[in-house]
Amino acid sequence: MGKDVIIACDFASAQATYDFLDKFTGKKPYVKIGMELFYAEGPAIVRELKARGHKIFLDLKLHDIPNTVKKSMAVLSHLDVDMCNLHAGGTIAMMEAALEGLTRPDGTRPLLIAVTQLTSTSEERMKTDLLINEPIDKVVMHYAANAKKAGLDGVVCSPLEAGKVHDVCGKEFLTVTPGVRFAGGDVGDQSRITTPEGAKAIGSDYIVVGRPITAAADPVAAYERCVAEFVG
Repeated sequence: MGKDVIIACDFASAQATYDFLDKFTGKKPYVKIGMELFYAEGPAIVRELKARGHKIFLDLKLHDIPNTVKKSMAVLSHLDVDMCNLHAGGTIAMMEAALEGLTRPDGTRPLLIAVTQLTSTSEERMKTDLLINEPIDKVVMHYAANAKKAGLDGVVCSPLEAGKVHDVCGKEFLTVTPGVRFAGGDVGDQSRITTPEGAKAIGSDYIVVGRPITAAADPVAAYERCVAEFVG
């Protein structure tokens, strides 16, 4: 599976999303629909962007009891998304239930990946806020191994951890990495970050890029720079 850049379309409305994507004449970038946009517009935004030819990562990060997650994934399986996710912290049983719910009667399904630790979570916060006293690297690898054991396709992790996830879970196990910024760019609220070139070197399969593209003076040029640095 080839590398790709996913644009995080973290907009408050469908119109803002369309206005942004209309700048990409002749291109259909892979896009991420997160909570803000999905909660504002519902499934209609997914259907419209699919109709326009975009691949979609539906980033809702489900985390609940296994039965609830299974039923929710069954609903999401009717949307023609390419990738969706949940929190690995919900346990192996929850991830297995999610996979079962997401799989359609004909055996097809979107890619399913698990969030290990959010890129805004530092080791200090993990210890003080969550009372997880293991090193963050060890926690991420344990969560990734659990996701693989549950049958998932990969994980969301910091780009700094992508190479080690592949060492632990195999090269075919996908790493989807936010926390990517251009060299010299604003880091925002992220704490575990690297550049597109750095993510490529470490071994990320997909990078998710938001504000460095969406807030750029020339978003198309910023996207093309990302693709050039990450995909080559």
